[in-house]
Amino acid sequence: MRSKVTVVLLFLNVVLFYYIFQFEQKWRAERAQLEARRRVLPPEAATIERFVRTSVNAPTLAAEKRTDNWWLTQPIEWPANPNAISRILNELQFLEHETSFAVADLEKGSQSLADYGLAEPALVFTFTSGRREFSLKIGDRTEIGNRLYILSPDGERIHVVNRSVADSLGLATAQLRAETIFTVPIFEVRSLALQTAPPANLKIRLRREGARWGFETPILARANKNAVEVSLNALNSLTAKRFVEPRDPDADRTGLDSPQLRVTLEGNARRETLLIGAPTGQITPPREGESAGTALVEVFAKFEDKPAVFVTALPAALLDILRSGQETLRDPRVLEFEASTVSSFTFAAPNRPEFNLQRLESPTAREAWQLIVRNGAGQAPLTLPADTAVVQDFLKRLHLLSATSFLSDSPSAAELENYGFNRPEREITLSLTTGGGPRANEPSSVTLQIGARPGERSMAYARVTHAPFVYQIAPDLLTDIPTVARYFRQRLLSELPEGTLVTAITLTDLSTNAVLLQKAAPPEGALTAETIGADESTERRPQVVSLLGHLRALRAKSFNSPNFDVAGVEFNSVTVPWRYRLDFALTLTGGTAQTVTSALYFTERIGGTTQLAGTADFGGVTFELTQELLDVLFALTYAPQHDPGPPIIAPAPTPEPATGKSGNP
Repeated sequence: MRSKVTVVLLFLNVVLFYYIFQFEQKWRAERAQLEARRRVLPPEAATIERFVRTSVNAPTLAAEKRTDNWWLTQPIEWPANPNAISRILNELQFLEHETSFAVADLEKGSQSLADYGLAEPALVFTFTSGRREFSLKIGDRTEIGNRLYILSPDGERIHVVNRSVADSLGLATAQLRAETIFTVPIFEVRSLALQTAPPANLKIRLRREGARWGFETPILARANKNAVEVSLNALNSLTAKRFVEPRDPDADRTGLDSPQLRVTLEGNARRETLLIGAPTGQITPPREGESAGTALVEVFAKFEDKPAVFVTALPAALLDILRSGQETLRDPRVLEFEASTVSSFTFAAPNRPEFNLQRLESPTAREAWQLIVRNGAGQAPLTLPADTAVVQDFLKRLHLLSATSFLSDSPSAAELENYGFNRPEREITLSLTTGGGPRANEPSSVTLQIGARPGERSMAYARVTHAPFVYQIAPDLLTDIPTVARYFRQRLLSELPEGTLVTAITLTDLSTNAVLLQKAAPPEGALTAETIGADESTERRPQVVSLLGHLRALRAKSFNSPNFDVAGVEFNSVTVPWRYRLDFALTLTGGTAQTVTSALYFTERIGGTTQLAGTADFGGVTFELTQELLDVLFALTYAPQHDPGPPIIAPAPTPEPATGKSGNP
């Protein structure tokens, strides 16, 4: 019994599912048919290629699609506004009616197309898709609701649709025109060409290769990427202020028969050439606080292959840049390299020994570069640690070295001699880890020469030996960078290891042999802030502690000479004797303790920020003290001899006894 009930229930479920399936399929078909009936236009509305709009109140407007962009072809040929075109196409593609009725039924009610404004419609929109043409007529408003009557393209039905279709299809011509002049977007621009008017008739062409811009004509040179892209942005933002009709009185003075400038942007398989003609005479002055280059100059313009003439406003600075693009768009940097790719460089100057700096293969945090000095023929080169900060600053200055003007792109031998390149003031050869070889990744070198005319130090000239260009540069590299190897030497002369102890210091005035400071550490101890001694004055204790810190990390401000003479040091062609000597003892711990002594010699303070020191250590060297160590020595050497002591306070005057008359006789 139960089996029969189960079989019956299964049969009923199958019947029910079959009925639901059949009903839903029919419902879906009816819904699809209803949706198709509500759509006014056929599926071809999704692939419109051209349209024409005629209206009794406005001139005929036509537009067509060219590759990926839309262009207006009537009343003027001009790029179309992509947003406005998208609005029209979407409106047509998804146009639906509220209701509709057949044209054949109008006679039954004694009506005609004229009753709905469709006999002579105010607006007719004709579009082409493929090889078929469709025409949509828009009639009057309905009496109830904000709707319109339109006639289907086949002329068989009248549809009642929302009024938004008239708002979209009836956009003004100004709204359908693109705001900007050029249609090639910035990211697509591959080349920029400029041509000035005769008689100069200068032709300039720049091309982008990857992230770089370079000149192709009239010279092969690097272009200033920022200047080029800023100019392209300015060109891409130009707009048409008004259009010049043939009957316009301005049409005869546009100057476009011989334009003052031709600007060509080339993109992916398309190019646009803008002709810039005569100025209209209208200039918009810069706003308060802005430079004169922001003033807007109105000029006549047109595209080379388009008949429409219009007026646009260019910034005065942009006009100047485009007219002299060979210089304004050129990269002013003399050298093109990255500091991280420099493996070594050679520095040479007249009457000075040549020296090299080399990057260490396994640099430490402090000694990434080493200085190689050759003192003479037949002598082994001397290797010294170089100051990484100084080297990096020097390479940065070379990287940023820029021309103040471009003197010559093809100088003669006489011109090179006139600029001082027959015996350059500086010759710097950089060895790079990248840039050479067939794969552009093998070491290569580039040599920079800096010349100057005899007796002229207000300007300098630069050239790279493998390029023909001569630049005028600021003379900073001649005046700020010394021609001696010690300029690049490591400023940190010594840094005591953690276990090294300073056990004694003695500061002596050599002119009187007077001991100005003497401190010794307790047995098996070191001089520290705690062991200096309670007898030291409160004023001198911070100076002594600071002096100990400078001895542990002795640093030079700059180097005066690679040699040391106990008699004195030469400064400004005068021998200055040593005035003070600082003797200090160091105990080296670890294993067997060893004690070594060293001495530092100091001159008198020569200027407000200048005092020299020397030592026989480190191969013998004389150097200029840092401001911090100079201040410490001044406090320790000046105060004992010149301190006038505490100020004398004069006793307060004794007040005179008061005198007065008694009230009694």
